[in-house]
Amino acid sequence: MHNILIVDDEASIRRSLKGVLEDEGYAALQAESGESCLETLHKQTFDVVLLDVWLPGIDGLETLEKIRELDNAPEVIMISGHGTIETAVRATKLGAYDFLEKPLSIDKTLILIKHAIDAKRLRAENRDLKKQLVPKSVIVGESVPMKALRQQIQLMAPTNGRVLIYGESGTGKELVAHAIHGQSLRKDEMFVEVNCAAIPEDLIESELFGHRKGSFPGATVDKEGTFQKAHGGTLFLDEIGDMSLKTQSKVLRTLEEQRFVPVGSDEAITVDARVIASTNKDLEEEISRGNFREDLFYRLNVIPFSVPPLRERKEDVPLLARHFLKEFSATYGRRSREITEDCIEILMRYSWPGNVRELRNVIERIVIMNPTTMRFERKHLPPLVHRDGSRRAAGAEFSTLHQARAAYERDYILKKLDENHGNVSRTAEVLGLERSHLYRKMKTLGIAAKE
Repeated sequence: MHNILIVDDEASIRRSLKGVLEDEGYAALQAESGESCLETLHKQTFDVVLLDVWLPGIDGLETLEKIRELDNAPEVIMISGHGTIETAVRATKLGAYDFLEKPLSIDKTLILIKHAIDAKRLRAENRDLKKQLVPKSVIVGESVPMKALRQQIQLMAPTNGRVLIYGESGTGKELVAHAIHGQSLRKDEMFVEVNCAAIPEDLIESELFGHRKGSFPGATVDKEGTFQKAHGGTLFLDEIGDMSLKTQSKVLRTLEEQRFVPVGSDEAITVDARVIASTNKDLEEEISRGNFREDLFYRLNVIPFSVPPLRERKEDVPLLARHFLKEFSATYGRRSREITEDCIEILMRYSWPGNVRELRNVIERIVIMNPTTMRFERKHLPPLVHRDGSRRAAGAEFSTLHQARAAYERDYILKKLDENHGNVSRTAEVLGLERSHLYRKMKTLGIAAKE
């Protein structure tokens, strides 16, 4: 049930409105002054306040100002018996949802209350969505390159300078873009992302600049482009090195003129969006090959950022692994898990060609595939990671071939035992060994049957 607070110095109006609202299924309370209104709002949460402009003590407009300062403030509809356009404009500037004149139309009042409740709900949803986006801007890592990256973001984010982020696929370029936006002066506005590599060439212009109905086959309605959606906020052009030369030309013109023309239109639209771009390519090499415009490169490369691959900051692997483990345990409704040091050791020795994205996928996989496991060990890792990490471990730690072979055999037998749920007979069959031979091998390698 939605709560409505009626604030008016005329008791008859309060009683009349209270009766109508309760008949419509609302919970309605009354206040006779601005002071009592504020006191009530500090005690209880309301969706909408119907607030008279002329009140004894502090008037309605001053009361409105104080209401807008509250956390989770209700929507306010101003009412007045002798309102003026000037009063209505001032109320709107102070944050009023709308303005009603007395004598009140019940139908219009009820419609406005419904719309105000919807507006408050949307505002709350928007606030919640922004909270959910916060983790996207958290950069995990204490290595020297990541500390330097965070310092660079902190220094450059509050400016309006265009940013070009370099880095291999999976290093976290999107994360850096989110962090820049989250610490910028535009953080309360939209962050709009376009993956230039994922959109077909014949649709990229429509995606960026929008189109008008009938401008090409399939354009059945007008479409707002991402440049327009990002007005006042940030536009992230991911993998811009994959953008066609034709589209590059139009993007360059938009950056230079701060306006663009939608596909199929003759009218230019002015836009103010901070552009952040990223690439996994060497753009200077692409320029020499004729695949990228040099003038666009210099427009975008005002503030260059470089995100190092994971293999160059291996000391961050334990932090990232535990961060993702916590994230996915919460996502899939599992209790908090642990990851053993020997498992971390294997993760640190793996080469991570897919960078942080690959590590994130590995942790998500072991959480999903082992729903009852509370401590993840090296045997829970995917074969590729386990095999590569073990191979590197053997090469690094063992001085003789015999030691390296024994270490590999132990890991391999443990893996096969795990695949067969600890059944020694079935594991021996898979390995092509006699059951007694496998038992002797396990004893020699220090593997207990329960492992």
